[in-house]
Amino acid sequence: MKSSYPLSKQFSFSILAIQFLIIHSVSSLNLTNDYLNHKCLINQGKYNFGSEFEQNLNQVFHHISTSAYNNVGFAHTTIGTTPQNSVTATLQCRGDSYGSKCRACVAIAIAEFLKRCPRNKGGIIWYDQCFLRVSMIKEEVPIKTNFKNIFSMHNPNNVRGDATLFAKRAIDFFYELTLKVRKTTNGGLSLIFYAAGKKKIGKNKLYAMVQCVGLTLDCKSCLIWSITTLFKNGEVKEGARVLGTNCDVRYELYPFLRS
Repeated sequence: MKSSYPLSKQFSFSILAIQFLIIHSVSSLNLTNDYLNHKCLINQGKYNFGSEFEQNLNQVFHHISTSAYNNVGFAHTTIGTTPQNSVTATLQCRGDSYGSKCRACVAIAIAEFLKRCPRNKGGIIWYDQCFLRVSMIKEEVPIKTNFKNIFSMHNPNNVRGDATLFAKRAIDFFYELTLKVRKTTNGGLSLIFYAAGKKKIGKNKLYAMVQCVGLTLDCKSCLIWSITTLFKNGEVKEGARVLGTNCDVRYELYPFLRS
């Protein structure tokens, strides 16, 4: 029997089913995946329910939810041929989150994107484990760094001890990690640019990571700019991060990554 539901509704139900199953696995795995921020790209306009754009958007979400690419933590795909109905999505999971952990974050990001940016043709949403960017504008590959969609977060507590020395050694360690960032492949799939480590600084043990989106043209310069931003205006906190759509950096005085 032919389904009486329109194509866009069928895709929506399929995505909701995937989201339910994967989100349920988050609690069973006892993962922390806090919402961090979002930005609706209102200049790209809104789509109508049942439109070709919505159908393409649902197909993109279905693809990145089930694609083998999220097994390695990165996906970039475009569906649609005309400028008005073309949808491009970029997904990046944190370097220690891949496979089921990445898929769980993808499901949450899609659901919350649709909730926080209803009918928007473009938007970005960030979580601890991943970020998702949706746009009607197809970017050239490799992607140039976009400094407009970058934000920072800081622990409210100042670091104890010699803050100046801590900041200097932390920056040196970040530069070491930046030199270790490499693009590797697994079964022909491109993996993310990622490096992480820990270092003893005085009485503090520093845990840090750096990461770039797989298609970023100038990964190193993006990371260096973000590292400098961590300690902007002389702020030296117990933890901080800078996030964007091309790269992100983070440090804490406690382990926050999977070993």
